[in-house]
Amino acid sequence: QVQLVESGGGLVQPGGSLRLSCAASGFTLAYYAIGWFRQAPGKEREGVSCISSSGDSTYYVDPVQGRFTISRDNAKNTVYLQMNSLKSEDTAVYYCARARSLFCSRAHVQLRALYDYWGQGTQVTVSS
Repeated sequence: QVQLVESGGGLVQPGGSLRLSCAASGFTLAYYAIGWFRQAPGKEREGVSCISSSGDSTYYVDPVQGRFTISRDNAKNTVYLQMNSLKSEDTAVYYCARARSLFCSRAHVQLRALYDYWGQGTQVTVSS
């Protein structure tokens, strides 16, 4: 069955870095775009970034632009989210999700309905 498993979360000080991983199984990763979302306590789940199936197209929401980098290794069935210069407002549970398409668009960092499978999430806490 389709599975997405996030890892790499943890506690980090402001200004620090983390790299999240999303391990995919049960389907051919190379045929799907993948997105990252996050949900802070008491808030709606929001989009963070998306990467196309081949990795040649990426999108980011403004609050993370220039600090986060999404990448993928289809041979390893894994998508990554490198997070640098972390801020307290980045504290959230981070989820990866499989898009219903090979491509990404601006809509893919806005609409959860464009995704069909989700991981269980990994907690990121930015605090001194």
